Amino acid sequence: MTTNLRLLDASDQAALVHTGEVSPLELVDSAIERINALNPPLNAVIYERFEEAREEAVKIPSSLPFAGVPLLIKDLGCPAARDPYHQGSLALKKAGIVADHDCAIVRRFRAAGFIIVGRTNVPEFGVVSDTQNKAYGVTANPWNPAFTPGGSSGGSAAAVASGMVPVAHGNDGGGSIRIPASHCGLVGLKPTRGRVSHAPDSGDPMFGHVTSGVLTRSVRDTGRILDLLAGPEPGDPSVAPPPAGTFSEAVSRTSGRLRIGYVSQPPGSRWTTHPDCVSAVATAATVLEGLGHTVEEAHPAAMFEEQYWAKWFDALSPTVTSVIEWAREMDPNHDTEFDPITLHWAERGKSMSAPDLADTLDWLDRFRRRVASWWSEGFDLLLCPVFITPPPVLGSFWAYPEGIQDSVDILRFTPQFNSTGQPSISLPTLWTGQNLPVGVQLVAAFGKEELLLSVAAEFEVARPWYARYPVAKSGDPLETAS
Repeated sequence: MTTNLRLLDASDQAALVHTGEVSPLELVDSAIERINALNPPLNAVIYERFEEAREEAVKIPSSLPFAGVPLLIKDLGCPAARDPYHQGSLALKKAGIVADHDCAIVRRFRAAGFIIVGRTNVPEFGVVSDTQNKAYGVTANPWNPAFTPGGSSGGSAAAVASGMVPVAHGNDGGGSIRIPASHCGLVGLKPTRGRVSHAPDSGDPMFGHVTSGVLTRSVRDTGRILDLLAGPEPGDPSVAPPPAGTFSEAVSRTSGRLRIGYVSQPPGSRWTTHPDCVSAVATAATVLEGLGHTVEEAHPAAMFEEQYWAKWFDALSPTVTSVIEWAREMDPNHDTEFDPITLHWAERGKSMSAPDLADTLDWLDRFRRRVASWWSEGFDLLLCPVFITPPPVLGSFWAYPEGIQDSVDILRFTPQFNSTGQPSISLPTLWTGQNLPVGVQLVAAFGKEELLLSVAAEFEVARPWYARYPVAKSGDPLETAS
């Protein structure tokens, strides 16, 4: 066929199946060819289920919304029956852990017609904004393999950005969808808390901080797929308010004139936003003003309270302690094979008492109210960086003694909205002089993904990124081209 499937988003690939121009098997075979060609220098895909995918593609009804569209699943927080489930951990890999069921997210993907072709790399248990581990090694950024794709959904982001598949699953407990989206030039929506169910394995993971979604190349794919994933499962502890319509409808709906606040620099002297990231926010502000919105320098006063990061670490740490204890039960002989950063946070969690945790959760409840009140005071959206730098060089966080702590402490703009549960989206905005992507983040009030998607679609039209891809030349590392 003459169509280059690598250049099509999930919606366009599905449309070819619906019109009979392409079969589901052809979509899957094309993705398999791309993974075989593109993955070796990137190490984004760490488990292949190619034969199973081809068998499923032959049987899939072509009438399903995304019939035959190839999909990759992040190897964390998303078990699929009979597939390995190692979560970036060498201990779990050596123990041979295999999932015995499909989680609700996988079940919904399958019901929509997606064909899962493999699983993507993650940092061990997802605790760092980089993607490397002892089990599967380092994942590189397709725009330049010397740089990180971010984390913890770095494998998924690298796979979509390189063109292996049009969409991949991700989840986000402190920026793990938005940061890889920014570093790889993709759309990354963190939905509202309770929008996407983690049944049957979890209720509100990490005390409500973690939510799940996808990394895509287009806003319309993000909206359409959120329609499929959204909605509660029986027993869910948190349920997001229902949208007024569908999320896919919101993509084609005008947002109206909005009041948008922006901030580029966190207060204090320890962390300073890189000029390219400041420039991305300024560029986005100009684009949004050109779309008719009012943009002014303003942000929630509570957003940068210094005590916040210690409290977020206090919520993260016992979660890591718990998963380490579970992993030790799976195979107690591999205790020394956990990554240093995992052990760092696990030990921190072990030192906390039950009253410590209760105080932390109470503090975060009050913080959520202080931050969220800004949206009730007349603002519709907040514009800010996703990360304080463009994609760092691979291994940066491991090159100096404080790197383990800094790998999380550097997150100045993303975890706050995991704590508040608000939806936020990363959108590609500019490419640096080294041709590395930099995104910006838009944050809406709780339950307002529709507004985010409407504005994001307007932004996409005004400053399109869709046709910009890294390309691979035969025999060479991935190089860049627009």
